[in-house]
Amino acid sequence: MASARHTPARRREPTTVTRGGDSGGGTGVDPQQLWLTPDRPRKGRRPAFTREAITAAAVALADAEGLDAVTMRRVAAEVGAGVMSLYSYAPDKETLLELMADHVSGELPTDTAPTGDWRADLKAIAHEQRALMLRHPWLPVTLATHRTPGPNTLAFLERALAALRPTGLDGAAKLEAFAQLTAFVAGYVSHEVTRAGSAHPPQRAAAEARYLQAVAADGRHPELAEVLAAPGRPLEPEAMFTRFLNRLIDGLATD
Repeated sequence: MASARHTPARRREPTTVTRGGDSGGGTGVDPQQLWLTPDRPRKGRRPAFTREAITAAAVALADAEGLDAVTMRRVAAEVGAGVMSLYSYAPDKETLLELMADHVSGELPTDTAPTGDWRADLKAIAHEQRALMLRHPWLPVTLATHRTPGPNTLAFLERALAALRPTGLDGAAKLEAFAQLTAFVAGYVSHEVTRAGSAHPPQRAAAEARYLQAVAADGRHPELAEVLAAPGRPLEPEAMFTRFLNRLIDGLATD
């Protein structure tokens, strides 16, 4: 795993899960209702489960079986509740995914002070993000539609923005830089996980290399021939991630 070892930060659990928009679904999650509206007292017997337990159960299912396994029925069974009782905590899967993404973001360290070397700080942040996504391979897909940053996500964003202060970028550019960095990490990890899960025996890799060499020798692809003639570089996921990351971060300085 690529990131430096660290002690996970304490998760900051938000206090509310309410439906965004009306009860018909499809209106999206209202971030203010989701993260800022305080809980209201409930009448009757106190529930035997909590929103954190529901979210943790959903995360465990996704880690073990993928996002398709995360249904309200399965999550309810995991916490020993009726399906209908879950809806006051997470009225739909979209809301549950928002809770899951912020829940695992609590594993990212947020109390690391900037060193003043923004390149080094951003590289550390990216490696931590990669390690998180490798622990939770469903997270890159979820981030593609994740629109309501909760307290854990915001705490990590605050750290990233502090790291970017020495760049002199304006506010919008800082947000764009962090979004670009996160998108790169998510895309790389998605490819990495897919590649690791697919059968790609050494003999197939050798066959692909022979094919490219044959194509390069036909005289119609001089640029490819030149590239293939150059010394190779390590193809291990860690080494490739570091090379790509270095190029990305070097490019940020030219904004």
